[in-house]
Amino acid sequence: MSPTIRTKKPAVSRDSALSVFSILKKDYPNPKTELFYDDPFQLLIAVILSAQCTDARVNSVTPHLFKKFPTAAALAKAPSKEVETIIHSCGFYKNKTKAIIQTSKSLLEQFGGTVPDTMEDLVTLAGVGRKTASTRPARRAGCAAAL
Repeated sequence: MSPTIRTKKPAVSRDSALSVFSILKKDYPNPKTELFYDDPFQLLIAVILSAQCTDARVNSVTPHLFKKFPTAAALAKAPSKEVETIIHSCGFYKNKTKAIIQTSKSLLEQFGGTVPDTMEDLVTLAGVGRKTASTRPARRAGCAAAL
């Protein structure tokens, strides 16, 4: 007897998901994230820092980080030790430092210093997985649920 191959059905249909999204958008027309940011670059870096860390902790670190390194160009050239010192309290600071510096370099080299809009482009950046990448399209769509 040959084995039966089962295909996994999605837990929720696309129509159901769109229906739920529509209801949420009506109930929460202006969703907000707990992270503080002024532009898409700051949001991206804050979300990378938020992995295994509270939003409150990230919010205590990012004002100093963005005052010192306000753009992708500035952060791309930042000395690792200086960034590590600033973000140390976020945990995993060595990995996060590498990720945010490399992401800043990639933004400059691949996207002209602009944070891309698509998940496909975002996941090419260091420290950005699907969860982090979902924040940019979600903000554009007016949905903070992914944040």
